[in-house]
Amino acid sequence: WASAQFFLFASRKSVKEKARLRLREFDVGDKFSRLPLAKASVLLPLLVREGRLYLLLTVRAMQLRRSPGEVCFPGGKREAMDKDEIDTALREAKEEVGLQPEMVEVICRLMPGIDKMNHLVTPVVGFIEDTFQATPNPAEVSDVFVVPLDYFIKPLNYKALPYKTSSGYSNRMHCFIYDDPERKTSFKIWGLTAHFAVFLALVIFGKRPTFEVDYDLDNLISSAENNFMNLYASVYEKKKSNL
Repeated sequence: WASAQFFLFASRKSVKEKARLRLREFDVGDKFSRLPLAKASVLLPLLVREGRLYLLLTVRAMQLRRSPGEVCFPGGKREAMDKDEIDTALREAKEEVGLQPEMVEVICRLMPGIDKMNHLVTPVVGFIEDTFQATPNPAEVSDVFVVPLDYFIKPLNYKALPYKTSSGYSNRMHCFIYDDPERKTSFKIWGLTAHFAVFLALVIFGKRPTFEVDYDLDNLISSAENNFMNLYASVYEKKKSNL
């Protein structure tokens, strides 16, 4: 028994260690913090269960004005008291699901995205313990669940939705349906949330997904940056033309 426990602990450690090393290579730090867009952050909470990486996600409360009932990561808009993107993500995770900042081992900030409100959204990746019990704030969150991270490169139920941003930038949007075996519920994960989950899985596993992605997988860092800068340029041009 003791050796089995030790093996579990050792494998958990190596799974984390490998992920940490990969993630640090992709850390963008505050490289995009000066872009002149309103700021928001999300926390991508990773945990290890039986040697597998999982990602914690939330379902937005039905009474919210924006995107009610949609799956997302804990997060939100930057507030004046936040030092940086990491602060925003940790504060929001505490407010939404009761995750104390000291319970998160922050690893890095990944390439940002731009949401439909033209906020610059920074994904902050951190490890949490698999024993974490969420206490959702009912005003903001109706449910909390976990998905194996490898589902975002080998999904059972996936479709790509073509879409154009308001600035005319065309792209494909990932849409996953995940059947949660514990909850006997299906969750639809799409939009920016799916975009961040896919990128996180590509970074950590370094494998080709079973569906098309808009990256050159041999040069993931530079192609992700090119994609982002193209998107940013299209948004920024539109903002200027609206002034």
